[in-house]
Amino acid sequence: MIWDLPPELRRKALTHSSWAEARVQSNERLEFLGDSVLGLAIASTLWRRYPESVEGDLARLKAFIVSRASCAEVAERLGVWELMAAQMPPSQANRGEVAHSPAMVGNALEALIGAVFLTYGFEQARLAVVDAFEEEINHGATAHVDHKTALQELLAPRGLQPEYHLAAESGPAHARVFSSEVSVGGVVHGRGSGTTIKMSEQAAAKEALTALTGTTEAG
Repeated sequence: MIWDLPPELRRKALTHSSWAEARVQSNERLEFLGDSVLGLAIASTLWRRYPESVEGDLARLKAFIVSRASCAEVAERLGVWELMAAQMPPSQANRGEVAHSPAMVGNALEALIGAVFLTYGFEQARLAVVDAFEEEINHGATAHVDHKTALQELLAPRGLQPEYHLAAESGPAHARVFSSEVSVGGVVHGRGSGTTIKMSEQAAAKEALTALTGTTEAG
């Protein structure tokens, strides 16, 4: 479907702002649009596919699927960086390094999604998104989702970051138990314990996700 896009629209979707004479000639506006289309496409698909899942579980799954890491993975599978490199201005230094930037290719993928939406409408864009992200959807639904990553992705659109603090540790040296807290904006939203600091932070992030998404069921 990417190759069927109008050539000028495809070119703009693959143009980084540093390559354009004016930012409005870059892919930023399409990226802005594509980000919303991606979110709605995944949200509506999860709503249909998992009718028994509560809102909090759907929110965590969506956050994992549309994360920057997931977008970069999908972009790599679709060969987005190769398309970008093919039209990168010769004057650009570090050609290969720039083309392989996860953030850049992920943003370009969102811009392409925006272009698909403008060309074919939402339903065709949704089907294309689901096809491209099917691996991430299945993985997120069947495998363990990193609660710390899910929490970070949930907060990022609000301009917030979670902060972890080791609150206590107890037990003998061979069987230590760690207790951590996670705060958002200076307010503690989750506490958790585990036999490692990492496990205690994961438990705290899970509790924070439950609190922030308004459900008593955590995935």
